[in-house]
Amino acid sequence: MSHRIAAKITGVAGFVPPTVQTNADLSKIVDTNDEWIRTRTGIRERHVAAPGVATSHLATEAAKALLAKTNTDPAEIDLIVLASVTPDMFFPATACLIQDRIGAKNAWGFDLSAACSGFAYALTVGAQFVGAGTHKKALVIGSDKMTSILDYHDRATCVLFGDGAGAVLVEPASDGEGILDFTHDVDGSGGQFLYMPAGGSLHPSSQETVEKRMHYVHQEGSQVFKYAVRRMAEMAAHLLERNGLTGNDLALVVPHQANLRIIRAMQERLGVEDSKVLVNIDRYGNTTAGTIPLGLCDAVSQGRLRKGDLVMLVAVGAGYTSGGILLRWAY
Repeated sequence: MSHRIAAKITGVAGFVPPTVQTNADLSKIVDTNDEWIRTRTGIRERHVAAPGVATSHLATEAAKALLAKTNTDPAEIDLIVLASVTPDMFFPATACLIQDRIGAKNAWGFDLSAACSGFAYALTVGAQFVGAGTHKKALVIGSDKMTSILDYHDRATCVLFGDGAGAVLVEPASDGEGILDFTHDVDGSGGQFLYMPAGGSLHPSSQETVEKRMHYVHQEGSQVFKYAVRRMAEMAAHLLERNGLTGNDLALVVPHQANLRIIRAMQERLGVEDSKVLVNIDRYGNTTAGTIPLGLCDAVSQGRLRKGDLVMLVAVGAGYTSGGILLRWAY
């Protein structure tokens, strides 16, 4: 049974900081090189936020761009859902900071943590409020400053990530448009393979946690890779089957951008051609919660999305978390 929500995306915008860090730039600070990074990940460059620029600043820029594109008065926003694993601080919620900066005086909001699946989770949550008829305009944002938690002594991990944000406006939908179905799950046994050990209540910040480099991303890449390849394909295939569709029916797949090899492996299992898969990891790296909305931005700017197109969003992240959304593009 599908889970249709009477909600649709009516606008999308993104923001990446202006500073670009190429693979050659990284080779000056860590033992790596352009060929090693490109052949293993597909990444050529990523954007890096300056010191003092936080997740909230990236998200605010994306939100402002979205409001301008859709000609939306900030006072019309009812809800802000911010997906991130790099909040400005534990509290207040980063959504509160964004609400104040954009002048959304009538909105309430909160942060959601699901790592690389964060935007998919946040979109489903925001759409539920709109689909229930209690909210008219929800602002859903994925934003992360991943460079703030990277260990540049860990060459296998630090090359993967960049900074960026994307935002969508969610409004009520008519029959046959908007979010047609979704599926999400969690496999907590995978939490040990991708995590940040310190900073929470288990290992509060201390001189010892800093000295042991426990405030950075820790990842067992091979374990994450195998799970992501399998689960992303399974989620997408499940949504298609449940709705009586095949890969041929899709106009575009917008997958989380973690690794080009993961994307291509998922694509092969679905039997979807290159022209139907959005890939921008080469320019942005893995921006965690920002990858899918930034992908939607690129798809719109490249003319790859038209009203009525069937679109699949799919992601796997730390947790493990997984999410897939099937939607019909509405503008």
